Amino acid sequence: MRQLAAALLAVLCATSFAKAQSKPDHLTEFLQSYLGELYPPFEQQGETRYSSAFVDLKDDGTKEVIVYLSGRGWCGTGGCNMLILAPEGTSYRVVTKITITRLPIRVLTTKSNGWHDISVVVAGGGIQPGYEAELSFDGKTYPSNPSVPPAHPLNGKVRGKIVVPVTAKDKPLHQ
Repeated sequence: MRQLAAALLAVLCATSFAKAQSKPDHLTEFLQSYLGELYPPFEQQGETRYSSAFVDLKDDGTKEVIVYLSGRGWCGTGGCNMLILAPEGTSYRVVTKITITRLPIRVLTTKSNGWHDISVVVAGGGIQPGYEAELSFDGKTYPSNPSVPPAHPLNGKVRGKIVVPVTAKDKPLHQ
């Protein structure tokens, strides 16, 4: 019986490991398709890079993905674009596309409508000095621009975990 239980545990661990390892590949495939449809010329030039964090934003055991895009097509003087993706089968759906974000990206301890609030840095593009902005889920999406309401500046000590740091290693979307 112990050998059977050990064998079953080994199979479950191997399956979980395989699923965890396949998610980044599915993420890259999704991003190549989704972003390529939006801006094909940039993808042909191979300039898009991204950093990602798999985070359980709903505390339900399923990890959503925060993707920070960089490269000529995704950044301007105010910052870069960020996507929040939810798993859907073996792929993803876009929950929100957020413009003019800067690192770090933090998942806050507070929640709105069942999802963790997120913060990003807002600076540049005429916004001086920079500040950390809170983005709260409204039941369907997060704000698409952290520099205007309903997003708002955070004050005092920010409680949460940085999931995409300033020093995040990005990788090319196309190799």
